[in-house]
Amino acid sequence: MESDSGETTSIWMATTVTASESALAEDARADVCVVGAGIAGMTTAYLLAREGKSVVVIDDGPVGGGMTGRTTAHLVNALDDRYFELERLHGERGARLAAESHTAAIERVETIVTEEKIDCDFERLDGYLFVPPGDAKKILDDELEAAHRAGLTAIEKVERAPLDSYDTGPALRFPRQAQFHPLKYLAGLARAIKRDGGRIYTNTHASKIEGGRPARVETEGGAVVTSDSVVVATNTPVNDRFAIHTKQAAYLTYVIAARVPSGSVTKALYWDTPDPYHYVRLQTVGRGDDAYDLLISGGEDHKSGQADDAGRRFAALERWTRARFPVGDVEYRWSGEVMEPFDSLAFIGRNPSDEENVFIATGDSGNGMTHGTIAGILITDLIAGRENEWATLYEPSRKTLRALPEFASENLNVAAQYADHVTPGEVDSTDEIGRGEGAIIRRGLKKVAVYKTEAGATHELSAVCTHLGCVVDWNSLEKTWDCPCHGSRFDASGRVVNGPANSDLARADE
Repeated sequence: MESDSGETTSIWMATTVTASESALAEDARADVCVVGAGIAGMTTAYLLAREGKSVVVIDDGPVGGGMTGRTTAHLVNALDDRYFELERLHGERGARLAAESHTAAIERVETIVTEEKIDCDFERLDGYLFVPPGDAKKILDDELEAAHRAGLTAIEKVERAPLDSYDTGPALRFPRQAQFHPLKYLAGLARAIKRDGGRIYTNTHASKIEGGRPARVETEGGAVVTSDSVVVATNTPVNDRFAIHTKQAAYLTYVIAARVPSGSVTKALYWDTPDPYHYVRLQTVGRGDDAYDLLISGGEDHKSGQADDAGRRFAALERWTRARFPVGDVEYRWSGEVMEPFDSLAFIGRNPSDEENVFIATGDSGNGMTHGTIAGILITDLIAGRENEWATLYEPSRKTLRALPEFASENLNVAAQYADHVTPGEVDSTDEIGRGEGAIIRRGLKKVAVYKTEAGATHELSAVCTHLGCVVDWNSLEKTWDCPCHGSRFDASGRVVNGPANSDLARADE
């Protein structure tokens, strides 16, 4: 049975991070201005504040309201792109540093949770990697050997993952992985940042970001933050047009959360090996006698803006999940955007071709919770002038020659999207657009993005993305206009909600 139930909202969004202030109303001065209040931005702000730096955090939404609120919150050193692949791209030392940094990130989260007494459901548990039926098992042997060379010698091959409902066959067991509730964790970080003198301003859009002495962040409301350094932690940078965006690609991934009988699934993290792969965990909801378990299952990825078939993908994900786990009703479903770097590791450090006091964190590659924590540790060290062995591995200006085929493939895909400028519209008139839906119409030489409200009114916008001019596509699940080139997203009325675009879609008559 496939269910079409479940709200299109993440399980975490029932938690509101309240330890924030209203929009920035007047000019502010700080040692560091952090743009973005997700895991990377808040971790960076927390660690800097602990070192005595004055910190201002701004975000155009609530704390955790971006992709951190859409994660499935696996905290792992079992990386999505495999250690044998990291070894091919970055050498044995690079793979070792990747393993070391992600392991350190889990440990740092655990330390912060303990020291700050954050009630965020943090727990250590095993992770299991397995192969789909009929696929070659050699990938497990290759990964086991590479992971051991990277220093993760506790990983072992077992006969099967500990599931009564599904025989996975041979699997790799990754010990001491972890999971947590990401928004409860950010709420704890926010309280600690404010305790240490930091200031957090939500509903504050950074309209212009400039390095120099001092760095300046201009906000849409007119107030300006000046600082010695600025950190742009907005999932994908909104302060440059080319430097990073040719080196990573935006993908949408889909998630469902469904009830399972208590005790019917061993609590662990589970992943399979296809591309795109599936990823599974449990989350207990509620307390005491009212508590119950939800199984969170994700996958079915595609490039942002290059498909509008969420119903089909949710159905495929639900079929896959039901075939392996004893799930009941689907209570939540949502999507999230993942930035995939061309060489499998995040970009953390000084922004290329920019002033030396501008730092970025992006390219989570499906491991956003650990990459974001690594960003906090590494950027804090860079601002403090300390050596960090990870700096070269995550250097944003790096050129990984062995990843050139991936780089070329992704950029050829982007180039092909510009052909949308000369294709016909999706519909000929607004009469063909259903209420609550959007579509692209051609009017002469222009393409117009038209959204029809539930009341029947229409919003007509330029269909040209304000980043690098691709034609946006309608996302009927999220009610957004998504750019198929670099992943910018705009709400139904044209307001920018995800970079790299940093300004709204123009009105159609402008």
